[in-house]
Amino acid sequence: MLQLDAVQTLALAGVALFLGYGLCRWIPVLGRYNLPPPVIGGLVFAIVAWIAHTRDTTLFVLDTGLQAPLMVAFFTTIGMNASLRLLKISGAQVMVFLGLASGFAVFQNLLGMAVAVGFDLHPLFGVLAGSTTLTGGPATGLAFAPLFEEAGVRGAESIAVASAMAGIVLGGLVGGPAITVLIRRFNLSHPRPQARAAVEPETTISPGPSEAVREFNALKSIVTLLIAMWLGAWVSGLISSTGITLPAYVGAMLVGAAIRNLDDWTGWVGLPVSTTDLIGNVCLALFLSVALMDLKLWELAGLALPLVLNLALQVGAVVAFCVVVFRVMGRDYDAAVMGGGFIGFMLGTTANAMAVMRALVERYGTAPRAFLVAPLVGAFFIDFTNALIITGFINFWR
Repeated sequence: MLQLDAVQTLALAGVALFLGYGLCRWIPVLGRYNLPPPVIGGLVFAIVAWIAHTRDTTLFVLDTGLQAPLMVAFFTTIGMNASLRLLKISGAQVMVFLGLASGFAVFQNLLGMAVAVGFDLHPLFGVLAGSTTLTGGPATGLAFAPLFEEAGVRGAESIAVASAMAGIVLGGLVGGPAITVLIRRFNLSHPRPQARAAVEPETTISPGPSEAVREFNALKSIVTLLIAMWLGAWVSGLISSTGITLPAYVGAMLVGAAIRNLDDWTGWVGLPVSTTDLIGNVCLALFLSVALMDLKLWELAGLALPLVLNLALQVGAVVAFCVVVFRVMGRDYDAAVMGGGFIGFMLGTTANAMAVMRALVERYGTAPRAFLVAPLVGAFFIDFTNALIITGFINFWR
């Protein structure tokens, strides 16, 4: 049996991460449905550990001490990139779309709770298999898993991963066909040549920043991130002292958002979004790898049927709700493409949403408004409202 410390665990997570990238490259269907490489690689390790467990063998014991800081760092970068200035770009449309997504996230939880009660499970099982993992994806599911465990949902991490992964696959599968039916039903298509080029605007080649500038930007982003995490721990502590249960990252995410918008207003720091994004993606990849390797998949025994039924109902609900999205967002072609993005991130990730929308515009023509609105909501703002929704359900039912 391997007994690994925190650094060794992180190193093994790196191996799992690149195993995931390799599998996504070697098995095209994994990449086609935007399955996250760190999840794929981590799951391989978890499955091997499960097989060993069935033979009363423990292969490795991990020190997951760095898992929580990596998770908090990722969500802090989400806050640091959530600029209210972005709302000025199709601001009214963004707010309406965010309202629709947030309302549907509440419905996801209510539907999941109905399934849970039907199977005599803890009602919060439905919240975990609802917006926590479907709208939130694997990262949010794993971040909230300890709170669900405390509230009485056993095997929360394994449930979170199973629900999130299935949602990502189903979102990629049903998004394109569902919106294709909508486009044909209302005769919305307007084919244009060179559709793909129009989705990805031409850029002029210009000299990139110097090595010194890139290094300074990275240092600036990292130090700001650490300060936000430091102050965020105090904010989370103050909120928790009121008796409200919150995941560890919320305070840091709020501080990160405050810093971003103060910087937008004053320009004092000059935070580079691309650098912050890169740091966040690295932290997310390593966090997911560590979390997935440590999964105890045998805890899912007996939960397959409620998970499958819940997912079937959730997929039917989100596809049906796309008609509402289409009507509210303008009843035009852009609104239909937004519906494809809606399916993508309400059942998985923003990457899923972008893949669905790109497939649609490559076939039917450009949808510039959809590509402004859907990514802003899916990548930034829904994380805030969904965290509040999940927290509200947990505090009400614990």
